[in-house]
Amino acid sequence: MGTCASALRLFRTASGRRTAVAFTSALKPADVLGAEQPSVLLTVPALRSMIVGLDVIGLVIDPAGTMAGPAKHVA
Repeated sequence: MGTCASALRLFRTASGRRTAVAFTSALKPADVLGAEQPSVLLTVPALRSMIVGLDVIGLVIDPAGTMAGPAKHVA
């Protein structure tokens, strides 16, 4: 007998802070993260309730792209 589970995936802002990400279309995650990314449909209140207490600064909706790592701070 197999099991199945879902996990919340958090991202990081350019400054390195953790954030949740949401998309307004089923096609947008593939555009940003690649075609093989699994996803589930959630309401914004449901997602916000999942990130309470996780030291997440907020929710980014429809991010334009991804980064390999935190941005370097320039003085």
